[in-house]
Amino acid sequence: MSTTSRPDARTAPSVRKEGAPPGRGTAGGRRRREFTTRRGLVIAAFMAPAAVFVAVFTYYPMIAGSQMAFRNWNLTDLTDTSWVGWKNFADVFTDPAWSTVVDNTLLWVVGSIVPQLVIGFAIALWLRRRFRFRGLYQALIFFPWAISGFLIGILFRWLFNSEFGVVNDLLQKAGLIDEPVAWLADPQTAMAAVLIANVWYGVTFFAIMILAALQSIPDELYEAAALDGAGKARTLFRITIPYIRVTLALTVLLRVIWIFNFPDLIFGMTGGGPNDETHIVTTWMIKITQQGDYGKASALGLLVVAVLLVFAVFFLLATRERRGGRGTTERGARA
Repeated sequence: MSTTSRPDARTAPSVRKEGAPPGRGTAGGRRRREFTTRRGLVIAAFMAPAAVFVAVFTYYPMIAGSQMAFRNWNLTDLTDTSWVGWKNFADVFTDPAWSTVVDNTLLWVVGSIVPQLVIGFAIALWLRRRFRFRGLYQALIFFPWAISGFLIGILFRWLFNSEFGVVNDLLQKAGLIDEPVAWLADPQTAMAAVLIANVWYGVTFFAIMILAALQSIPDELYEAAALDGAGKARTLFRITIPYIRVTLALTVLLRVIWIFNFPDLIFGMTGGGPNDETHIVTTWMIKITQQGDYGKASALGLLVVAVLLVFAVFFLLATRERRGGRGTTERGARA
C-alpha cells in the first residue's frame, strides 16, 4: 500500500488565499482603517476648539500688534491713528536709551548662558554618579525651576537689600566689605546682581537637560576608556561631550531664546532701574507700553520677534541634525 507523505506543519510554508487582505486572520494582524469624510469631520470637530483658541488669543493679537507698529498709536491721543510707516522703528533706533538697552541685552544673554552651562554641566556630572540620597539632592536642585521668575526676582531683591539683606551681612562677617553695598541702587552693581540671580535660576534647566543626556551614554564606553587608560579629562572631551553635543547645542539655543525674552526676573528685582541702567529689550518694551506709546512698543516687539526667528531657524537646523546625524554622533563618540 502506497502512503502519501504530508508536509510537516512546522516546515510547511504558510499559504494565503488569493485576494485575501494581508494581515487578516493572522496573529497580531491589524487592518488599517479607511479615511472617510465622516471620520475627517470628527477629527476637525475635535481640533476646532483648540484652533479657534490659538487664532483668537495668539494670531489675532500678533496681527493687530504688527499693524500698530506702522501707525501713530498712542493712548494719550487716540483720535489720530494715522499710518506713519517706519517712523516708530526710527524712534526706537534714535532713542538715547537704545545703545544701553542693546549692550545690556547682550550682557544679559552671554553673561547668563556661559555660567549656567558650566555650572549645570558640573552638577549633571555629579548627579550621574550613584551615591546615597542622590534623589533628595536632585529634588533640591531641580526645585527652583518650578518657581516663577518674578518671585525669584523679589526674593533676590530682598537678599541684595542694602540695609538688611543677607548678602551684605555675609560679606561683612567674612571681612570682604566694611560697610553695606547698595547693590540695586548703583548702576555698576545692579546688572551684576540680576546676572547672579539669573545664573542661579537657570542652572537647574541645564542640569536637568544634560543629566538626561548623560544617562543615555552606554556604560560600555566608559569601561572601554578605562581599559585603554584614558583619564577623566580625555574621557570628558572624547566620549561625554561628543556623545551629547547635539543635546548641548539644542539646550543652549533654547535657553538663549528664553533668556532673551525673559523680563520677569529683572522687573522683580530692579524694574529696569536705577535710571534705566538694567533694562533689556523686553523690559524696555514693557516700559514703553506702560507709557502708552503702543506704536513704538509694537515696533520694538517686531524687532524682538525677528531676532527670535533667527534663533528658531538655528534651533530647527539643529533638530534636523539630531534626527539624521545620531548615528554619526555615536560613531564619533566611540572613535
